[in-house]
Amino acid sequence: MEDVTLTGLLKKAASEFPNKRALSVSGKVELTHTQLQDLIDHAASLLIASGINPGDVVALTFPNTVEYVVMFLAVIRCRATAAPLNAAYTAEEFEFYLSDSESKLLITPHVGNAAAQAAASKLNVPHVTATLPDSNSKITLSSSVETEANSNSVAQLVNNSSDVALFLHTSGTTSRPKGVPLTQLNLASSVLNITSVYKITESDSTVIVLPLFHVHGLVAALLSSLAAGGTVTLPAAGRFSASTFWSDMVTYNATWYTAVPTIHQIILDRHENKPERTYPNLRFIRSCSASLAPSILSRLENTFGAPVLEAYAMTEACHLMCSNPLPESGPHKAGSVGKPVGQEMCILDENGVQQEAGVNGEVCIRGANVTKGYKNNPEANRSAFQFGWFHTGDLGFFDSDGYLHLVGRIKELINRGGEKISPIEVDAVLLSHPDIAQAVCFGVPDDKYGEEINCAVIPREGANIDEEEVQGFCKKNLASFKVPKKVFITDSVPKTATGKIQRRIVAEHFLAQISTAKVPKFGA
Repeated sequence: MEDVTLTGLLKKAASEFPNKRALSVSGKVELTHTQLQDLIDHAASLLIASGINPGDVVALTFPNTVEYVVMFLAVIRCRATAAPLNAAYTAEEFEFYLSDSESKLLITPHVGNAAAQAAASKLNVPHVTATLPDSNSKITLSSSVETEANSNSVAQLVNNSSDVALFLHTSGTTSRPKGVPLTQLNLASSVLNITSVYKITESDSTVIVLPLFHVHGLVAALLSSLAAGGTVTLPAAGRFSASTFWSDMVTYNATWYTAVPTIHQIILDRHENKPERTYPNLRFIRSCSASLAPSILSRLENTFGAPVLEAYAMTEACHLMCSNPLPESGPHKAGSVGKPVGQEMCILDENGVQQEAGVNGEVCIRGANVTKGYKNNPEANRSAFQFGWFHTGDLGFFDSDGYLHLVGRIKELINRGGEKISPIEVDAVLLSHPDIAQAVCFGVPDDKYGEEINCAVIPREGANIDEEEVQGFCKKNLASFKVPKKVFITDSVPKTATGKIQRRIVAEHFLAQISTAKVPKFGA
């Protein structure tokens, strides 16, 4: 296992399924596994000719395009480190990420990215663009060394399992983003875990709905599918579109998809307002990156006739840590995120003592998919890597069957007069109301109890719901001390680029409006 690499897994898939379709862009491009590998090797030779050496960090900021997939894998192929960045960042954010990763090159689409280029220019980081005219062409870079590319330079390179292949940042919901280096071994281990638990094979096909600069879409959907010899389809617009999602799923015979709860809700709302004529026969639907309310899970299963498998993941674990199994492999437990997949996991108290089933503590993990530590961040490493385990910062417990139940982020637990309240539990009750589309609860300072519960609620389209109705519903379904004292009725809440709700930012936003009669839309 110590010698396995992501590039090795991809090459193995290409040799076993050379003529099978690997990557499609709806209505534009289709590539077999062999064609994709040829494009990757050629692009890697261009990077080497451009002066990229093993260990160099190359930043990429793209929508979900073929150019991005090829360049991302080409960077890894030449033993450099890929650092995908959100194209929506500001110049200041790009400057932080380029600087923190010590990027040696910035690659963008041919249209460029003004904010990223401004930051790169300020830091003296060279910038090139990448273009793939069509399926029969090779990637071209906007540099003057393309004619000097030498395929032998790539053929002579041997990828090592210890190569740092991917550099990502945590979302920074409770602190400044931390740099997470992930090796070829980390990536390969996670891909093997994912393909194993979901039994992904060359017969499977999926449509990407999440941004590929994030570990969820990148590892769970893209890399795992390609490594299994399966098929991946990218939306023509380069991003998720509810209006084209199901037509792409049907056209490309999709057998599964993975998404965050927000996108699942969008897909459900689309179905209710404008149902499709036909839907694909899915093996399963996967949900990860945030807690999925039981009511949403049930609606998904009842609507699309496929089991919904909730999973638990983190960037530091190269994505997957736990998952509910496929129906043929075991029961799905509502409210749990399943069993550990391909790694060790335990619940520790603050002294590093492992807890018995049913007892809350911090979720801790170790395994071949887990990073060895944050980059240049000794303080974070001291707190996160203790007692031989990586400490996730999540509070949870194992039940008697070995399924993990999450209570919430340790820093997000609401302490109301000594009662520790899980925001996830309150969210689930709110989302079970038929007129509530989205909801998030959070703690706010309180003179009497230390903290009190507030929540923000987005009504379903056409619904008429007020604070009194929400509180009355909560009183029927929650203990009195868990009922939100204040309810904000709004039309949006702040989220990350992948749809994850940041409770701290939600709390800051709505607290600023607490003396205002009408709560404005976030960002207005």
